[in-house]
Amino acid sequence: MRILLVEDEVKMARALRRGLEREGYVVDLVADGNDAVSRGSEYDYDTIVLDVMLPGLDGMSVCSALRSRGRWAPVLMLTARDAVEDRIRGLDVGADDYLIKPFAFGELLARVRALVRRGAAERPAALRVDDVVLDPAAHVVSRSHRAVPLSPREFSLLEFLMRHPGEAVTRTQILEHVWDYDYGRSSNVVDVYVAYLRRKLEQPFERPFIETVRGVGYRVGAS
Repeated sequence: MRILLVEDEVKMARALRRGLEREGYVVDLVADGNDAVSRGSEYDYDTIVLDVMLPGLDGMSVCSALRSRGRWAPVLMLTARDAVEDRIRGLDVGADDYLIKPFAFGELLARVRALVRRGAAERPAALRVDDVVLDPAAHVVSRSHRAVPLSPREFSLLEFLMRHPGEAVTRTQILEHVWDYDYGRSSNVVDVYVAYLRRKLEQPFERPFIETVRGVGYRVGAS
């Protein structure tokens, strides 16, 4: 199994490389974010162990760049940052797991083994349905390459619909996932927000995107 190890701290990099090689892994070591993107784009790795703080591109940018190039090797991010926001951002740009320094090598090894077993699976960081693109990490939406500003609730509703392309999702499903159980099932809040989305996503472009499924709910990407 081949691992790309991206770590600029010399002692840490050497220790991790030795430990992983003793476990039978083939380890390619780079210490720069730009080199990591180049190597990760060129070769197929079983797992990438990626430090967040790097010269050149940081780990977040490296992960995002690899995902945008269609490279789906599982990524384990290493960081000294303990902020929840940093962990969320790392997962949003396409990382699979997160390990905070300092850590025990045994824990890193267990996480690497789990990621290798899982293997690479295509998990686009941005959602695309027809000509609409939604990026959860950047929290931006565009249609035909034109930015479409949305409120947080409109964004959540659109994201839920786009995560189920071609499926007719019910109003109850939408309420449960986008709002909460405090809203009664007879509430028309879903229809109101779908109307808001249509005003922003359809009217300026003079073509539909969200389909009403009579007696059920709504669907995108039906064609």
